[in-house]
Amino acid sequence: MPEWIIEDGIGETRAALVEGDDVLEARVRRDGVTPAGTILDARLLAIAPRVTVEAAGEQFLLPRGASGISEGATIRIRVTREALGGAEPWKRALAVQTDADPAPAPPLAEGRSGTIAGWDEVLEEARTGLVDFDGGQLRIEPTAAMTMIDVDGWLVPDKLGQMAAWASARAIRRLDLGGSTGIDFPSLEGRAARKQVGDILDDYLAKPFERTAMNGFGFVQVVRPKTRASLIDLAADRAAFEARALLRRAATHVGAATLHAHPAVIAALRPDWIAALERRIGGAVNLKDAPGLAMSGAYVA
Repeated sequence: MPEWIIEDGIGETRAALVEGDDVLEARVRRDGVTPAGTILDARLLAIAPRVTVEAAGEQFLLPRGASGISEGATIRIRVTREALGGAEPWKRALAVQTDADPAPAPPLAEGRSGTIAGWDEVLEEARTGLVDFDGGQLRIEPTAAMTMIDVDGWLVPDKLGQMAAWASARAIRRLDLGGSTGIDFPSLEGRAARKQVGDILDDYLAKPFERTAMNGFGFVQVVRPKTRASLIDLAADRAAFEARALLRRAATHVGAATLHAHPAVIAALRPDWIAALERRIGGAVNLKDAPGLAMSGAYVA
């Protein structure tokens, strides 16, 4: 029976719906990033060219605008999507004006505390964008417009489309892909074959979502609510992603430890994260630049 496991990490909280050692769904909430569902007071920074407010050291965009308030005044907001990271304005957090009482965000998931088996495999899929399945492989890439999934394989087109539909639905859940996801299947002959691929997506994707029918070129678009950064989004900020992954491995160490990592990963390790790690392992933590290591190759000694 699947169950949610909540892992309280350093720099992030992780949640996974697991069945045995298999991760069916994964979610991450980063420390210092206001999660969706939070209701708080903010200061209105600007009305044009877009309504922008500031609270808790973060800026939020209000796509629906705001009424009855002038710049510099206080406005109550409900966060609808957390900041995704990066410099582009569209990646900033989104919010709406509200009259509701201030409140924290709901929990990332309802489950028990524990260690998530299989989490390293999920991270590897996120960092490489490669997901293998019986008969082929998915290549997942973020773009400005949507996340793209390209299907490649050696099965006959109909069978490849069916297997890739199952693998795509699984990857969307495992990597927490929200918003628009485009899936480029092999071109299939006949309406029945295309409908079968759509039926598989409908059966295996968690609701709510919307999708288009497969067009003649094999393309399907899936749209799911997006309230937080996916694991693919997080992996795009590679140094911070690998820094938090290193801290997860290091947290099982006992006593003083030295973290060997690429200089960019070392630079992404915040002082408060290191202090938290020292408290967990009961010893001092030293940092060692290792320019020859890949960013994913950091280790603890």
